[in-house]
Amino acid sequence: MENFIEEIYKYKVIVTYNGKSFDIPFIESYFKIRLNHAHIDLRYFLYSLCFTGGLKGCERQLGMNRGDLKDIDGFFAVLLWNDFIKTENQQTLDTLLTYNVQDTITLENLMVTAYNMKLKDTPFYETHLIEESTPPVNPLSADLATVDRIKNRFIYPEHS
Repeated sequence: MENFIEEIYKYKVIVTYNGKSFDIPFIESYFKIRLNHAHIDLRYFLYSLCFTGGLKGCERQLGMNRGDLKDIDGFFAVLLWNDFIKTENQQTLDTLLTYNVQDTITLENLMVTAYNMKLKDTPFYETHLIEESTPPVNPLSADLATVDRIKNRFIYPEHS
């Protein structure tokens, strides 16, 4: 995070999911900067291809598998963050970071998939198709006991 401003300006394009409404305004406000990058918000791009339901919903519709992170969404990420702030539990923070890394890994794959789908009905399909690659494996892993603890505490409180 110490080098975020320097690092982000090395790129010409930012790809997000719902970043137009959330990520970009948050980053600009937090760092007191203006991001003038070209910005592809996959939320709108995927919507134009009839995919809806948030990032995880679009991933499921396109057959992408998040493994142990399949039940963690943006709402759950907020629960993880709030739990970490209260408890300073490193496993909670590690689980949140795992979720964030997986989102980043998924965005590239979603971008290529959506681009190729858009290209399909154009005369450029054969010449401009991007070969889909296997996404890298997330080097981090979620602590499933932490996930269960937070689910039981916040989502299913009657079981606590």
